[in-house]
Amino acid sequence: MNDFLSKVILDNTIKQYLLVFAIIWIVYIFKKYLSRIIADLSFRLFSKTSAHIRKEPFKNLVAGPVQLFLMILAVFITLNTLSFPKAMDFTVYKVPIGDIIDSIGTAIVIIAFIWLLLRIIDFIGLVMQEKASLTADLSDDQLIVFFNDFFKVIVGFIGILLVIRFSFHKEIGPLLTGLSIVGAALALAAKESLENLIASFIIFFDKPFTLGDLVKVQTVTGTVEKIGLRSTRIRTDVKTFVTVPNKQMVDSILDNLSLRTQRKGELRLELHPQTPPSAVQKLIDSINTMLKNNNDIGLNGATVFLTDVNKNGIVISVEYFTENIDINIFNNLRQRLNFDVLKLMEQQEIKMAPARTDTV
Repeated sequence: MNDFLSKVILDNTIKQYLLVFAIIWIVYIFKKYLSRIIADLSFRLFSKTSAHIRKEPFKNLVAGPVQLFLMILAVFITLNTLSFPKAMDFTVYKVPIGDIIDSIGTAIVIIAFIWLLLRIIDFIGLVMQEKASLTADLSDDQLIVFFNDFFKVIVGFIGILLVIRFSFHKEIGPLLTGLSIVGAALALAAKESLENLIASFIIFFDKPFTLGDLVKVQTVTGTVEKIGLRSTRIRTDVKTFVTVPNKQMVDSILDNLSLRTQRKGELRLELHPQTPPSAVQKLIDSINTMLKNNNDIGLNGATVFLTDVNKNGIVISVEYFTENIDINIFNNLRQRLNFDVLKLMEQQEIKMAPARTDTV
């Protein structure tokens, strides 16, 4: 038996192969349990900072990457204990195949670790969002979304540098110096993207709008659903999803409809030109009284006045204001007021101006 285990195949004994496969198999069997233990320990660490952290979302985000990372790390470490077979010692484009395999393995470990870090960032963002949802201010919600994406970009960039350093064995210092020069050139080439990034910082610190605000910018009107590093996502009133570059959100005239203090309603009445002045005055007084007695309008102000008198008719303009109520409630109020005005005109036997006919 010892002779069999001591038999050498491709520069390694059968005993070494069996030991490696045994370790990999044990890790494969117990990786689920090991990942749960690590997830539980990490969860306890995070839960000390907040009582609002839920265990299930944390496990869903972290357990998978932990399992993969453990499996890759076990394979990488155990295979490194084996001697590389001389029979496979050849070069590809003047690079030894052993170095290529080692570089690929190192890159896979780094990528798996970076993926785990990205999932942890997602979980931290989830925890912070739950905390932010307890406050009435929505600005902290959008900051969390922004910095969640921002830190993921930073971690991804660090991951790329680690792959370059440990997989390709390149010094990062000279590379960063070269990148600064290339970055300046890229910044000029990607001027618009850089402007959008700067605009995103302006949005977060100047706060012309926040998540959930109803805004109008250029020809787009809708609710802000996400503010990213490059663009803002708006759900329009026809339920389409519009992406607007942050630069346009900052440079264009933006109307934040959510910050309005009142809603304005208007009504234009064109009466028959032969309507007596006394009847016109009576109608104006009646509409004024009706608006003042309306609880939704009385305290906010209303104006009813004779706007114009011409051969086509007598024009009365009605303007009134309400609190910043829901648009559906406001439309129902307008409809009721319009019906009330029609009833007043019917009671006072006042006719509308006849339709105009163009003559040649």
